[in-house]
Amino acid sequence: MKNKKSFLLYADWKETFETLSDDKAGELIKHIFAYVNDENPTSDDMLINAVFANIKHTLKRDLKKWEQQHAQRVLAGKKSAEIRKRNSTVVNGRSVSSTVNVNVNDNVLYNTYRKFNHLSISKEEFNKLNKLYSTEKIDNVLDAIENFANNKKYKSLYLTARNWLSKENTSVSSNTSADDALLKHVKTQLNASKKRK
Repeated sequence: MKNKKSFLLYADWKETFETLSDDKAGELIKHIFAYVNDENPTSDDMLINAVFANIKHTLKRDLKKWEQQHAQRVLAGKKSAEIRKRNSTVVNGRSVSSTVNVNVNDNVLYNTYRKFNHLSISKEEFNKLNKLYSTEKIDNVLDAIENFANNKKYKSLYLTARNWLSKENTSVSSNTSADDALLKHVKTQLNASKKRK
């Protein structure tokens, strides 16, 4: 058991130790420690030899399992070192590993019409709204949503803007323009937001 600094004692061995006298239990544990430290212990006591035989088989089984795991870890370590060596850069005569990973999603940045807090609206979604409403109206509603204190509950800026804009069109009376109605709605939302604070 060279290079191994520990071993397992199993809880079910307690029963074995309890059936032995304290002297015999002491001899047995000393015998176990001598065995795991490669001292090849021998005993003239048949009782110690008989009890130790079962324990010895378990210790051998554990040692084989540990040796297999150790060999696998050594191989994995060597492979990892080779990969690091291949991926390293030499700076001033020293090998330096590159550990920086950069992930950039340009598509999100270029496709976004407007973004604030946790909400964003894509150019595609903006174009859908722009077919029905003017850019000025859409921007005013987006400003209002951004300034609305409870905008944290919204999941989609597009759906919220579409909803706010559609409410504006249904609340337009024959005497007021759509822009006046939108302005009224925005003011109402902002006032409601201020009252909640």
